[in-house]
Amino acid sequence: MIGPRRIVCLTEEPTETLYALGEQDRIVGISGFTVRPAQARKEKPKVSAFTSAKIGEILKLKPDFVIGFSDIQADIAAELIRRGVEVWIANHRSVDDILAYIRRLGALVGVGDKADACADDLQRGLDDIAAQAARLSHHPKVYFEEWDDPLITGIRWVSELIEIAGGIETFPERARESLAKQRILEDSDEVIRRAPDIIIGSWCGKKFRPERVASRAGWNDIPAVRDGELHEIKSPLILQPGPAALTDGVRELARIIQAWSAKRSEGWPSGQTVPP
Repeated sequence: MIGPRRIVCLTEEPTETLYALGEQDRIVGISGFTVRPAQARKEKPKVSAFTSAKIGEILKLKPDFVIGFSDIQADIAAELIRRGVEVWIANHRSVDDILAYIRRLGALVGVGDKADACADDLQRGLDDIAAQAARLSHHPKVYFEEWDDPLITGIRWVSELIEIAGGIETFPERARESLAKQRILEDSDEVIRRAPDIIIGSWCGKKFRPERVASRAGWNDIPAVRDGELHEIKSPLILQPGPAALTDGVRELARIIQAWSAKRSEGWPSGQTVPP
């Protein structure tokens, strides 16, 4: 076996990627937030959250490689490094970054060819969705809400997937920011002013409540609220920078956007919700 043999994954995307590459036997520990693939939750020890980890439990697993994500896991990484563990903290934020991450991870474990094939297949899927989007007669403005208190707009890869699926990102300047605190909307009236046609909630780790969104002061004037276009995409499908976002996540975006466009093409009156 080439490369690390005992890997701990502090977030879901390396776990999902390694399973997709057929290298799951290398994984000895995973994040407690992992839901994809479901098999991983059944057979791998859970040793971390997102901002914390059971350092002692990780060390008992004798990992030769630990994979994490972003500056938020810097303290976990530092403690493991001090204990002599090799750690890789990726910081991929865009669709292209996610594809490159899959290729790099595959190369690190000695299956670069399989990783390249996986990334190429994901790219083809994105190209197919983009081709469908190009044929839409109407393109909605989409507001993606990652958190509700405070309001946090979508991260860069989500913004890019919205555009691939045929939508128009409502806060493109926020999406380019790398830190969540830079995507906080200090003034919720800014959403009213930008008048999105669709609102998508993905409140990381908790259920989206469209009725709460609709009841916000002044938001009844937003086209999305007026027309009943408030949707949820579960956070495991879209808010982890791995294969899920580029498959199920973007397909959910495309489904919502295509349905909205079809209603407009059929001349459905604004302000009236189409029955499901």
